[in-house]
Parts: sequence; C-alpha cells; structure tokens
Amino acid sequence: MVTLLALFVVSPAPPAGFTALFNGRDLTNWKGLVGNPVSRKSMSADALASAQAKADESMRAHWTVKDGVLHFDGKGENLCTAKDYGDFELWIDWKIEPKGDSGLYLRGTPQVQIWDTTDPDQFQHGAEKGSGGLWNNQKGARFPLVKADNPAGEWNTFFVRMVGANVTIDLNGVRVTNDVPLENYWNRELPIFPTGPIELQSHGTHLQFRNIYIRELKTTGK
Repeated sequence: MVTLLALFVVSPAPPAGFTALFNGRDLTNWKGLVGNPVSRKSMSADALASAQAKADESMRAHWTVKDGVLHFDGKGENLCTAKDYGDFELWIDWKIEPKGDSGLYLRGTPQVQIWDTTDPDQFQHGAEKGSGGLWNNQKGARFPLVKADNPAGEWNTFFVRMVGANVTIDLNGVRVTNDVPLENYWNRELPIFPTGPIELQSHGTHLQFRNIYIRELKTTGK
C-alpha cells in the first residue's frame, strides 16, 4: 500500500541562512522572461503586465516540475526569479545532456556559462575549458580557472557569490571564477545593474535544475 506521504516529493532543507527558490513542487517564485533589463524599463506598466502574462503562459508550457526536479523542454525562453536581487549567495544543481548548453543570468545579465565540455562543435567557443566562467565578458576574465565539470548527464553543483559587480563561483567544490567583475552585456558603457533577476538560460536543449537556494547579503558592494 502506498502511503499518502510517498506521493509527495520533499526537497532537502536549505543550508543554514538560505531560503529555497525552488520548492520542488511547482513554479512558485518564478516567472517568464520579458525582454531584458533595458527594454523592460522602457515599457509602460500596462504593456509590461500584458507581456508578462504571455511570458508566464509560455513558461508553464516549457518549464515543468517532476519528482522534485525542474525540467526545461528545450523550447521557449529563460526562467526568471519573480524577485530581483542585489548581492547574494546561491546554490544550484544543474544537469545537461550531451551537446547541452545553458547558463545563469545574474541580475538579468549573461552569464555564468554551462555547457557540454566534450562537444567538439563548441570548442571554437571554449567549451573544453569548462563551465562556470563569465562567458560574455570582453575586458575581464571570461573562462574558468580550471575545468571542474562532471560529464554531461550527471549532476553538477554551483555555488555563486555576487557582491557589487564581482562574482565568485565554485563548481563541484572547486573554485573556477574568483572575484571577477561581471560586465554589463546590455550596455557596456555602464556598470552592472545594482539589482535584477536570476535567470536560468534556455538555449534549445533539455535542462534540469534542483536544490536552488539563495541568501541575500547586506553589503556595501564593490
């Protein structure tokens, strides 16, 4: 006989001081992507609300939850936190398939790179160097210090710390990015935005995420 408790997935408790961004059951705390930080700012309240409703409908069609895991079917747009964040620490588990490609947008800005490091089609872009670099940087470091990925098809864990513009990333317990400024992809003449959503990037391949926890930091920034 199956007990009622067995019908529910219980997510692990967040680390001390962190809160769960993903509850393992549904898309609470998340919304669909509308434009980018610059284009959203120029929209009227009514236009933004209308666009958000359409984006949320698309989100529910392509981002789903099964057995405590967040799945993306390879279609549609990025998944965004409903809340904007300034300085924070983030834990997140991710899994991609062979030839998979994804990333994390921090404050709505690309990106912490995730990809299949053995995909020869991506070697021209530096995939063999590993995940966890700030791939869209032009002036500062854009590739990870070391390759620390588990093979495609296996779970990986990021720890991300962002204070001011500076980002530090551990991948599977290995420091891959150390206090590197994230550049403003949307307007390279300006510094990174002080706040913005965290986004799970869609890049046309099936993705899985779980155990997403965040802690907001009370800092003066850098």
